[in-house]
Amino acid sequence: MSDIAHHLQQVQAQIATAAGKAGRAPDEIQLLAVSKTKPLSAIQEAYAAGQRRFGESYAQEAVLKVQAAQAAGLEIEWHFIGPLQSNKTRPVAAHFDWVDSVDRLKIAERLNEQRPDSLPPLNVCIQVNISGESQKSGTTDAAVFDLARAISALPRLRLRGLMAIAENTDDEGAIQRSFSQLHDLFVHLHESFPSMDTLSMGMTQDLEIAVASGSTQVRIGTAIFGAREYRQE
Repeated sequence: MSDIAHHLQQVQAQIATAAGKAGRAPDEIQLLAVSKTKPLSAIQEAYAAGQRRFGESYAQEAVLKVQAAQAAGLEIEWHFIGPLQSNKTRPVAAHFDWVDSVDRLKIAERLNEQRPDSLPPLNVCIQVNISGESQKSGTTDAAVFDLARAISALPRLRLRGLMAIAENTDDEGAIQRSFSQLHDLFVHLHESFPSMDTLSMGMTQDLEIAVASGSTQVRIGTAIFGAREYRQE
C-alpha cells in the first residue's frame, strides 16, 4: 500500500469517528482531496485507492492536470476551490465539474456565459467569509441570499451550497461558532433554494469540529498528500 493510500484510509477513519461522535452516518460527509501543487502521479495514487473527488486552486496548473487525467482515463469529479479571478473563468468553466468558491455575481455570470453547451450545468457553491478576515475571499452573510437568487437564475449553473474557511486559530470555540453560524445560514437558504445540498467546511486541522457542525464535505490536502508548496499563480 502506498503512503497516500494509507493516509486516505486514516482520513476516512477520522471522518467515520467524527461522524459517529456527532450521531451521523459517515457517508453523509464527502471527502474532497485537495491536490493543488501536487503532481498527477499523486492524484493517480489516490485514485487507485478509490478517491474520485479532487480540489484544485490554481487554474493554469489545474487545467493541465485535468487534461492529463482525462487522457489517462481517470474519471474524476474536479472541484475548483480557490479564489477565481475574472480572467481565469473561461478555462475553469470548460474543465471543471464544480466551482466551490464563487463569491460575487461577476464571476458567476462569466462562468455561466463561458460554460460550453456540450457540458452539463456547472455546480457552484457560494463562498462565505465566516471569519471576517480581510485576507480571505468570500461574500458576507448579509449578501448571500441575493447572490444565491441571482445564481439560481443562470441556466448553465446549478447552485449547490455554501463553502467557508475557518479562522486560523487554536480557539476551537470560535471555530465551532463560525461553523454553526454557516450551518444555520445553509439551512435557512435551503428553504428557498432546494437544490442546495452541500455545506463545504472543514480542513485537516478542523475536520472534527466541521463534521459535528453539519458539514457535508471536508477538504483535506495535507493529511493525504503531505505539506504542500505555497505559491501564487
